[in-house]
Amino acid sequence: MKILTPEEAIKNNAYKNALTELLYQLADDDFILSYRGSEWLGLAPHIEEDVAFSSINQDTMGHAAMFYQLLENLGEGKMDGLAHNRPANRWRNACLLEKVNGTGHYLNEPKYDWAFAVCRHYFYTSFKKIRMESLKTSSYQPLADAAVRVSIELFYHQLHWKTWFQQLMLAGGEAKTRMEKAIQTVCNDFGGVLGLGSLGESMVTFSLIDSEETIKNRWNCLMESIFEGVSSSLPETLGSMNGDGRNGVHTQDLEAALKTLSEVYQLDPTATW
Repeated sequence: MKILTPEEAIKNNAYKNALTELLYQLADDDFILSYRGSEWLGLAPHIEEDVAFSSINQDTMGHAAMFYQLLENLGEGKMDGLAHNRPANRWRNACLLEKVNGTGHYLNEPKYDWAFAVCRHYFYTSFKKIRMESLKTSSYQPLADAAVRVSIELFYHQLHWKTWFQQLMLAGGEAKTRMEKAIQTVCNDFGGVLGLGSLGESMVTFSLIDSEETIKNRWNCLMESIFEGVSSSLPETLGSMNGDGRNGVHTQDLEAALKTLSEVYQLDPTATW
């Protein structure tokens, strides 16, 4: 496997297209989920969680900035513009990550649901840890180096959400009932998180990342062991891995979020985010 530098990657159009698509997925996933997490500030179950969750969101936003910087280095534009000045149809995040913080927003259920937050963040963080492990051997050296740095913080993020997941699942009563509902909701759309989009095969061919099936199997094995520990079972349905989000088709939730996120940038593009 040949390791490519940024200069070499730019000269190979097919390689660059697959690489930039992957980087947009990485950056957009982290950026939008860190925003959804930031909406919990002041609303978490207790003040210690407010502090911990805020720290996790800050780390995750930093990961997004790292991936946007790699895109800037490849000539995709300034990282601030990539984060704040793209229409929704150019975003490549999984749709599950952009949805509002409640399990049933469109059914007039509570906008903020802690069980949903725990499940979405735990499942995604576990997937992200596996994805970073795959990227450590990426043929694009700057991406492999970034994956090593990100993985260090992910250990603590994953432990945090695992603790919440286990405690709520083992609590029984209403806590477990709400968790089971949230698990099903998250799993219904999680296939879109696991997918690589239309250029997935090229990403694998160029040794940028392992295949969808490989990563999915690793995630399944991990989650099945966790579910066994709480006397439950991982739902069999994970939704389609050809998720619309990877191909630029999103929900109204993303459009509303981007409008809020871009307000300062639109007023002053030189502001620091």
